[in-house]
Amino acid sequence: MSKKQIINTTEAPSPVGPYNQSILANGTLYISGQIAINPSNGELITTNIEDETHKVFSNIKAILAKAELTLEDIVKCSVFVSDMKMYERINAVYATYFNEETAPARELVEVSNLPKYVNVEISAIAVKS
Repeated sequence: MSKKQIINTTEAPSPVGPYNQSILANGTLYISGQIAINPSNGELITTNIEDETHKVFSNIKAILAKAELTLEDIVKCSVFVSDMKMYERINAVYATYFNEETAPARELVEVSNLPKYVNVEISAIAVKS
């Protein structure tokens, strides 16, 4: 039985609480929910939902890279949105990162609030082949 390994990178936002960016356990990487924070200056990207979603994926990709994984290794995403009316716009950006053949399992749910009052947060689970 392998122990868990903490995977953090300066290329994604530092955790703002008692958690890590991701944990690798038994070949599975569990990525904490990512929001649109620029890791170099700590500023939120809130110009529009498309830019916000792209930044979230940029942060996820940085964590995956640190663990020597890619988007194709993701098997599950959880997407949290502040307003379901943004579903189509978020989904259009999401579709630029995954195609029908490689898309992971996913849920997209509306929540009343997200950290720092952002509009989208995404967590992911990836598996090392």
